[in-house]
Amino acid sequence: MGQKVCPISFRLGITEDWRSRWYAEKGRFGQYVVEDEKIRRFIKKGYKFAGIPRIDIERTRESLSVTIHSARPGLLIGRKGVEVERLKDDLEHLTGHGLEVNIVEEDQPQLRGQLVAEDVAGQLERRSNFRHTIGKAAQGVMDAGARGVRINVAGRLSGAELARREKIIMGSVPLQTLTAEIDYGFAEAQTKYGLIGVKVWVNRGQLPPGTRMGQEGEHGVNA
Repeated sequence: MGQKVCPISFRLGITEDWRSRWYAEKGRFGQYVVEDEKIRRFIKKGYKFAGIPRIDIERTRESLSVTIHSARPGLLIGRKGVEVERLKDDLEHLTGHGLEVNIVEEDQPQLRGQLVAEDVAGQLERRSNFRHTIGKAAQGVMDAGARGVRINVAGRLSGAELARREKIIMGSVPLQTLTAEIDYGFAEAQTKYGLIGVKVWVNRGQLPPGTRMGQEGEHGVNA
């Protein structure tokens, strides 16, 4: 089973928390789902340079809170908070109502699967050799203190006529061990030969019983 499903959904309620936390009646459920996706796409597209591995959205009857995890929070906040205020205004214009924006700094961006996947995809778009790219990325993750890493790339690698898959595995990546803190990321490289998919699994170690991912070592600012 651990080989067939997304590691995030596989661990929901055990070591992972929901990315969207709210309750809605049947008539509003679809509206909220679409709105959450618009918010995430807007932030990822406009602030990709800030290294954003995760965006959490929480709703109550009175408020909407967007928490952005960033490897470079200073770029999101800006001088005297100018950038984060601009982002808040843009999101309010997008959604049509008020909201709160929180910025949380990622202490170990090298161990975030989403950031590693985006970095590999960016290098593939710049026509780097895929074997050298994934090998260097995997070694960098291991040097940062990971217990294991797995990187898969799939598509017309190096412009080949037929699409194929290549992977590299270093250390231990136990996909079925629910107490293992497996951080997963996915990105796509837009190359002249077509899309190349990049999947990354990072084993950050074993979690103590009852501990949720991301609860330790985080601090942020509000806007």
